[in-house]
Amino acid sequence: MSNKPLVYFLCTGNSCRSQIADGFLNALGGDRYEAKSAGLEAHGLNLRAVQVMKEAGVDISSNASKVIDSETLNRATYVITLCGHADEHCPVTMNQNVIRWHWGFEDPAKSTGTEEEILAQFRQVRDAIKARIEQFLRDGE
Repeated sequence: MSNKPLVYFLCTGNSCRSQIADGFLNALGGDRYEAKSAGLEAHGLNLRAVQVMKEAGVDISSNASKVIDSETLNRATYVITLCGHADEHCPVTMNQNVIRWHWGFEDPAKSTGTEEEILAQFRQVRDAIKARIEQFLRDGE
């Protein structure tokens, strides 16, 4: 167990957005924070998310899609939801000091069109999440 503040990223399926956020925080701020991610359900790691993160220089290919763990939830310093469904259905934490935020991003897994159009949506969401992680690391919010 780390003595760094734990940031727990939550999404519906823990396949795209929460995995991207987890990957970026570990890559950019792993010296300051411990990042974990989970979902209300485990939908499996989205291979397009793996691909666009690899393009950004972050390897999340060994990540696994996980369901929210109550022990991890209760020791988190920050609980950050990345989709409205998770924000509305996130379990209550016993930790009264937890800082809960909602950073809403469109679900790239619901994108339609050609493969290139779908990947463009994944890249757009990836870049928006990266910018939000960088703001968090810079400003602490």
